[in-house]
Amino acid sequence: MRVLLLAVLPFLLSSCVGYQLGGNKPAALSGVLSLHVAIVTNDTQIPRGAAQATNAISDAVLQDGTYRLEKADHADALLHATLRMIDYRQVRSRRGDSQSSEELEMKVVYDWSVVEARNPLNVLQRGRSSGTTSFFVDANLQTARQAALPDALKRAADSMVARIADSF
Repeated sequence: MRVLLLAVLPFLLSSCVGYQLGGNKPAALSGVLSLHVAIVTNDTQIPRGAAQATNAISDAVLQDGTYRLEKADHADALLHATLRMIDYRQVRSRRGDSQSSEELEMKVVYDWSVVEARNPLNVLQRGRSSGTTSFFVDANLQTARQAALPDALKRAADSMVARIADSF
C-alpha cells in the first residue's frame, strides 16, 4: 500500500507545478514595485478632466494592488497618461425623431506610458486604453455628460491598469 501511495504521490503533486501567486506582470515591469501617477495631460475640452482622470487612474492602481503608489522621488516607475479623446455615439433615438437622442454612449481614450523613474527616457511599456459607458439624455445634456464622465474614466483606467499589472 505504501509503495502504491509513493508511486502515485508525484503525479498528484505535479498538477501544481508552475503555479505562482500574484499577477503576471509584463517582463519589462517585473522589477517595478511602486508607481507614481503623474497628473494626466488633458487634450480634450472637458473642464477638470485632468484631475478626474488622475484620480480614476490612482484609484485603479490602488484597487488592483499590484503596485504601491509613491511620490515621484521614491517610485520605481512613473506613469504618464494623456486624456486623448472623449467621443459620443448615439445608441438609441427618440421614437419618431431619429435625430434626437434618447441614449448616448461615451468613449474615453487614454494614451499612456510607464517610464523608469531613474531614467525617464527608458520607456518600459506604453499603450492606449479606452472605456465606455452609456447614459440617458435628459433635459440638460451637459449635466448628463458630466454625470457619466467619472464612470467612463474609471473603466478606461481599469483597462490601463489591467495591461500594466496583468499583461492584458
